[in-house]
Amino acid sequence: MSIQLGKLCSCIVQQHFGDTVRMVADDLFAAVSKTLPMIIKSTGLTKSEVCKSLAILLKFSLARFQPNKATTATEYSLDYERILMILRYPRFVHLIQTKYGHESAILTEELLRAGCQTASHVILKATSISDVKDRNTISKMREQFTELVTLNYFIRAPVAKPIESNNDLLMSEHDESRLFQMPELDLKQLLDLHEQKSTKVPDEGIHWLVNLEKFHLDFRDSIMIGSVERLIDTNAGECFKFLLQLMYDRTKAWETVSNPIPMVELKQLCEKKSPNAEMIKFLDQYVAVIESVNFVSKFGDTGGGQYTVNMKKIMEQLTWSCIDNVITEKYGSKAARIFRVIRLKKYIEQEDIQKEAMVPAKEAKQLTYKLLEENFLQIQTFRKPGGGNAGAPKSFFLFFVNQTQIVSMLLETCYKALYNSITRSTHDKTVNRRLIEKSQRLDSIVEAMKDRGESEEYIAEILETLTPPEKEILQKVKIRVKSLYSAEIGIDESIFLLKLYQQYQKK
Repeated sequence: MSIQLGKLCSCIVQQHFGDTVRMVADDLFAAVSKTLPMIIKSTGLTKSEVCKSLAILLKFSLARFQPNKATTATEYSLDYERILMILRYPRFVHLIQTKYGHESAILTEELLRAGCQTASHVILKATSISDVKDRNTISKMREQFTELVTLNYFIRAPVAKPIESNNDLLMSEHDESRLFQMPELDLKQLLDLHEQKSTKVPDEGIHWLVNLEKFHLDFRDSIMIGSVERLIDTNAGECFKFLLQLMYDRTKAWETVSNPIPMVELKQLCEKKSPNAEMIKFLDQYVAVIESVNFVSKFGDTGGGQYTVNMKKIMEQLTWSCIDNVITEKYGSKAARIFRVIRLKKYIEQEDIQKEAMVPAKEAKQLTYKLLEENFLQIQTFRKPGGGNAGAPKSFFLFFVNQTQIVSMLLETCYKALYNSITRSTHDKTVNRRLIEKSQRLDSIVEAMKDRGESEEYIAEILETLTPPEKEILQKVKIRVKSLYSAEIGIDESIFLLKLYQQYQKK
């Protein structure tokens, strides 16, 4: 945990849940865990306000609760990693929209909006905002919800159960055997509930969450497939996609190295599922090229050859590429070349850097010490006995690269950049709030006029109520906010990759 991360989490919580919830979140961020009386005392809020804030944080899985060691009170802690996921919600919806269609995207958005909710409530809520609100729509929404559960995109929420030593205290538990078991939802009951003929909820007590792990697996796979496509071509990317499918059949999703995948099975899967004749024809060559860029490793020769996917090594490579890109953007291509030389040599003296990187001595020294100053390089001092008359020891310095430290530093930079971007975007919207609201009202009026069949002249006259200077200001604000949002998406992608690297390094 860091100051930058704390500021970013505070900003996100305030933006989505308001000041009161932010105060409670800030208080929990500053401590490992706290009981309810401790939170009330340190925040100065009333018990009712703290309880409501904790309820919101728990509902959206932004906080956790558990009994303390003495089992005398319940302690609450903040899940700051989950708070950062709020920024990723639009990407979740877009992924489902792309892969499974509009109805599935509506269901995902509603469940994200609710935080934790029953399937029947989400289905009916999604039906109420769809274009058609009939029996067939409810039936289709139910089928789509069931499919998303089957595909592990939705997961059952943990259930609060009393602990044996003190029945007044609760702890959350997952029923591992029923995480993705869909309850029976009778269509007639859902229809009666939708038409308010009944108040009986068929799946009361069974709540669902969006399964972040499944989305992150999809993001991880898309990063790797995209990297293969950029390094080689689209056929190689498709080949690697089928390799990952076979990997999931025999290996746990987050293992650092997959179990061996036979070439015979890869050929059979490609012939069965791919219409790409060129990729199938040159499959052996594509696998060999993918192996040459270290995305797969040959394990043995049985079954036409066996290959493993080394996730840890792939993430290291992708992280190096990310670091190289950052250095190139900030300090130029020569600095990136110096950095790569030091990384490849592991330990190297200043005099050797300029020779290996083929950069003039003065410039090489300036760039090397700039990278050292910005913590992209580290220096190790060694002392050895000198050959002078006085016998004084001689010191020499070796430059080296610490990838783990650089990743931590870049994460801090990303948190700071995200905080600045969100703060600036919020400021622009606040300052120009009246103008934005006026533009939105005009847009809705014009839409209504078009539906009524009003004349173009009359519509143009209404639009002229927004003056040219106001239009210019509004256009600038829209461009800036859009640009900042695009930057937030890019920064979040970098955070995701760097976090994956840290995750695999811990294993």
